[in-house]
Amino acid sequence: METSFLEYAYSVIYARAIPDARDGLKPVQRRILYSMDEMGIRPDKPHVKCARVVGDVMGKLHPHGDTAIYDALVRLGQDFAMRLPVVDGHGNFGSLDAGPAAMRYTECRMSPAATAMTSELDQDTVDFRPNYDGKMNEPVVLPAAFPHLLVNGSTGIAVGMATNIPPHNLIECVQAIKHLLKQPDADVADLMRFVPGPDLPTGGKIVGLDGVGDAYRGGRGSFKIRATARIEQTSPRRKGIVVTELPYMVGPEKIMDQIKTLVQNKKLSGIADIKDLTDLANGTRLVIEVKNGINPDAMLEQLYKLTKLEDSFGINMVALVDGQPQTLSLRDALVVYTNHRLSVTLRRTRFQHRKASERLHLVLGLLIAIADIDDVIAIIRGSDDVAQARAKLIEVFDLSESQANYILDLQLRRLTKFSRLELETERDDLQRRIDELAAIIGDDAQLRAVVARELDAVAKTYGTPRRTVLLAGGGAPVSAAGPLEIADDPCVVMLSSAGLLARADTAEPLPVEGRRAQHDVIVSAVRTTARGEYGVLTSAGRVLRAHAIELPSVVVTAEAPSLKGGARVSELITLDKGEHVVGLTTLTEATSGWALGTAQGVVKRVVPEIIGKEAWEIIRLEPGDHVVGAVELGDETQELVFVTSDAQLLHFPASAVRPQGRAGGGVAGIKLADGAKVVFFGASPGQDAVVATVSGSSDALPGTEAGLVKVTEFAEYPGKGRATGGVRCHRFLKGEDTLTLAWVGPSPAIAAAASGSPVDLPPATGRRDGSGDPLPQPIVAVGTRQH
Repeated sequence: METSFLEYAYSVIYARAIPDARDGLKPVQRRILYSMDEMGIRPDKPHVKCARVVGDVMGKLHPHGDTAIYDALVRLGQDFAMRLPVVDGHGNFGSLDAGPAAMRYTECRMSPAATAMTSELDQDTVDFRPNYDGKMNEPVVLPAAFPHLLVNGSTGIAVGMATNIPPHNLIECVQAIKHLLKQPDADVADLMRFVPGPDLPTGGKIVGLDGVGDAYRGGRGSFKIRATARIEQTSPRRKGIVVTELPYMVGPEKIMDQIKTLVQNKKLSGIADIKDLTDLANGTRLVIEVKNGINPDAMLEQLYKLTKLEDSFGINMVALVDGQPQTLSLRDALVVYTNHRLSVTLRRTRFQHRKASERLHLVLGLLIAIADIDDVIAIIRGSDDVAQARAKLIEVFDLSESQANYILDLQLRRLTKFSRLELETERDDLQRRIDELAAIIGDDAQLRAVVARELDAVAKTYGTPRRTVLLAGGGAPVSAAGPLEIADDPCVVMLSSAGLLARADTAEPLPVEGRRAQHDVIVSAVRTTARGEYGVLTSAGRVLRAHAIELPSVVVTAEAPSLKGGARVSELITLDKGEHVVGLTTLTEATSGWALGTAQGVVKRVVPEIIGKEAWEIIRLEPGDHVVGAVELGDETQELVFVTSDAQLLHFPASAVRPQGRAGGGVAGIKLADGAKVVFFGASPGQDAVVATVSGSSDALPGTEAGLVKVTEFAEYPGKGRATGGVRCHRFLKGEDTLTLAWVGPSPAIAAAASGSPVDLPPATGRRDGSGDPLPQPIVAVGTRQH
């Protein structure tokens, strides 16, 4: 038993599980690449069935199961497992969550990087040994033009030992080797300036480098790899965590299963939904939607602690050195590879020197023969056989046997003058080449320079930028100490002219020092809290209950008062056909109620009555009528304002309207002329109020005519009694017969076009019956930034 176990352990360690430190390959991997090279399945040739490669490897070189060979071949072609794949796979080569298709379905060929591993096998660069049955030879190690052990890493479990080496960046490894070629005594600290840490094919973030330093110094250590994630507005109502890079060898399905198990076991709360949107075009995209009221940054920190979104990788740098398994430091691994490349390059140079010398020897003999070609022909013709001719040529011209044989094989077409010139040029070129190769063989510095140049060329051809981010510190996010649930802080809910709703996490008034809006204008806003409610007043006379936490959060400042990041009203609130939002309100009984104005001139004050429903009516409308404007009253002294399409303005105190219950239909607000309708209803803000009116033609298509705009101080318009006709607020010019837009609010007034871009308005003129100034483009809304 002891003997059998030792033989088995020896076989597993040396022939199966542990890679060679020189080429970084296990025997099965080396045999796969060698067999593909021998079969001619190179990058410039078509793919072939994987079963054909597996069969050739198993029959000639690797007498083990086909499953093990195919698994090794597949891993060599997986871009999520190998930093620089050496197999170009065609078909289903598996994923992080699923295995590959059967080898009868998939195809493969060598990748361009694989040719760098095998390109010098025919130049006596490495030793060969008999295969398992002694009928053919196989390489003991591949020439390996790049450090495969570090670049692609390795993992394996043997008897009593294991190896686990992470992938690294090719360019960084080459720079470290070049430094080692110049400074053979460089220590690990010097080399870590070039190789600061692993570079995993799936990206991610390595948090803390202390364990990496331990592994690079002593061969053993561990580090934490964290997924790359960001917070996005995944839907109009919710924010979510979008994961774009996962830890090494962790698949999205595993993360999803872990999260679902945690939610089912009530160990994790606050997850609304999880979706895997990963595809070949966009790469990894795992969307984790967070429930309203949950801090997504704090949730991400919980996921790091509870799931494989943060994983640990244990480095165990074990490899075969001179046939013995050893635990290597970073310097040891680089030194072994560097010595291997020096040996390969020296053996290749000697091989090329020998071949060039042999060719020069033949060329010199041929030149002698051509110089005395008549005597050569006479000797050959006078000889009884080839052996006699060979002996006479050697004796007469003092040639070697190889030169005499080459002359005897000479074709008559080589006897031209041009052929002699060619031979003389070849002789000179060969002599120069032999001198260069001899200099490299005899000078260690030149040999090291050749190795450095070749590594540079490999790095330039196959190198790619670093994918894994290295975080030297603890990597704890700012939100680590934050609460999971979003605090119920004051905020402002805003409605823009472009129909966008958003929440600004501020309780301070927005300054209005004459700065223009960046995107569109705010037409309505109310104060609430992040976890509070607000009301939406619609043209159908309804109040809809809504929650501020469902709104996307935007930053609104005086320099950039934009709701461009908001969500459309239709995505957040369910409206009936033809119904639209006319304003926002708070849902509290502490106010003096709401005031509504309709297109037919009806006004109504509604007693604050908050009902425990999602929607309720607050006015009874006549057929064909609709609410034009709705405001939340602060007190009864506020002035209610009507502006009609025939340019009449009427304002009167809110106290002139008797409050009614929800079922009331209101009272007459303004007396309308035939064909006229109300285009604006609101409340005057008091001091600094202005009136903006835009005139046009009722026959023009909406949005096609810019019209004339006039801005007037509100104080210029005298008040009248309720249900009267008001005073004129705009004088129509020829071709004009209607007001297309009107607005009353605090100064300065801000206008927006249909695209949301700002439009300049003229200053207040003081003439209440003026005709206005031309607009550069049609506008759809006027508003302010002061709420």
